[in-house]
Amino acid sequence: MDIEIARDYCLSLPQVTEDFPFDETTLVFRIGGKIFAMMDLENTEWFVLKCEPEYAIELREHYPEIAPAWHMNKKYWNQLNLFGQLPDNLICSLIRHSYNEVVKKISKKIKKEAGINLLNDEINLR
Repeated sequence: MDIEIARDYCLSLPQVTEDFPFDETTLVFRIGGKIFAMMDLENTEWFVLKCEPEYAIELREHYPEIAPAWHMNKKYWNQLNLFGQLPDNLICSLIRHSYNEVVKKISKKIKKEAGINLLNDEINLR
């Protein structure tokens, strides 16, 4: 999967916005104002996603293209090497997982006001 397809997929999810809060090349994707994915437009090899901690470890042990995210809390954030051999359906599943991990942390009040819901059709590849 290339970075444009990953970007398009993130933006296809409900209520997702994108912006550049850190610099001119680090693009972030948000749900309810909270970051769930990041990519560097100058280093398109890596794509950063939030992950449930135990699943993050499992993924890192199983896929050499998945590692703790640089400059992020490594307990919750993985970086995926998009130039590796990860199947597109796995990457899409991990994007949806990241989205749901963030939605779970948003207050009920904000979710209701913004019309934010969990993606009930998350692909589970475990």
